Amino acid sequence: MAERLLEVTDLVTTYSGRGLFQRGPDVRAVDGISLTVDAGEVLAIVGESGCGKTSTVQTVLRMVDSASGSIVFEGEEIAHVPERALRTMRRGMQMIYQDPYESLDPRFTVHDTMVEPLLVHERRMPCGERERRIADALETVGLSPAEAFLDRYPHELSGGQRQRVAIAAALVMGPRLLIADEPVSMLDVSVRAGILDLLASLCGQGLGIVMITHDLSTAARFADRIAVMYLGRIVEEGAAHDVIHDPQHPYTRALLSVVPQRDPLARTQPVVLTGEAPNAAELPSGCRFHPRCPIAIEDCRRIDPALDPVRSDGHLAACILAGQEPAPSSDRSVRVP
Repeated sequence: MAERLLEVTDLVTTYSGRGLFQRGPDVRAVDGISLTVDAGEVLAIVGESGCGKTSTVQTVLRMVDSASGSIVFEGEEIAHVPERALRTMRRGMQMIYQDPYESLDPRFTVHDTMVEPLLVHERRMPCGERERRIADALETVGLSPAEAFLDRYPHELSGGQRQRVAIAAALVMGPRLLIADEPVSMLDVSVRAGILDLLASLCGQGLGIVMITHDLSTAARFADRIAVMYLGRIVEEGAAHDVIHDPQHPYTRALLSVVPQRDPLARTQPVVLTGEAPNAAELPSGCRFHPRCPIAIEDCRRIDPALDPVRSDGHLAACILAGQEPAPSSDRSVRVP
């Protein structure tokens, strides 16, 4: 059995609607999410903008406080520990941001960026050991020789090199869990595969990774498991192969229908969702997806489905029609970036 790194149960994150002069309704950005991540495993959280992906991982990292629920990291409950106690925990959980142009300080050299977390968290570490850790992290992410990059500023690096420096700055602390928020969306297609292969190699060394993405083709290529989010909830979860080749929720099917196919002659009918996602502060009754669902029935207006097992082992879906509607052909080929 793989070591369990992270276990989140019934997590709720609420943003207050209170303003300076008026009070609006509160928004439940994360509404009762449960998930797990094991050592050496990649969990991809997929969904359109505004569904709560980033709020989920920010809550897990305690950048945002949860309203309720449990967050257990390496066997320790951290959802409500004091802020001072979080410093040790955060050595083991590091985040890689979407935009390397913004995540790196333009006034810092690569060395300055790499040494800062060590000076904060490892004040008593000998100088020689710090320099060794920095060089090892840069070599690990493919920036070799490390000495050629230490004195460079972000503007002297390519986009792929910037993202590798951001990954190295996370690795220098020796984390067990990486949170990657759209790690390749700001990069050219030509360098995306290299960054994904780098993250995959880190998983092979025992790290757990939670990757946020809106791109199911990236999740299919990289993830062990996929969790599909819609309006603050996970609506489908399972092994990547099961979710891609046997989607059970109509929202997942709609996302898959617009993924380009490998075969240029293949023709698929895209599922076009009507309207915009509902206001998160005024959720519809019943299933929150039913106003946009192409197969909704009357019961969908009053029944709020739970995330229950369907068909294959470990494959979950929050839809009362799961297992009844014919899924797309299982020979679907999702293009890999």
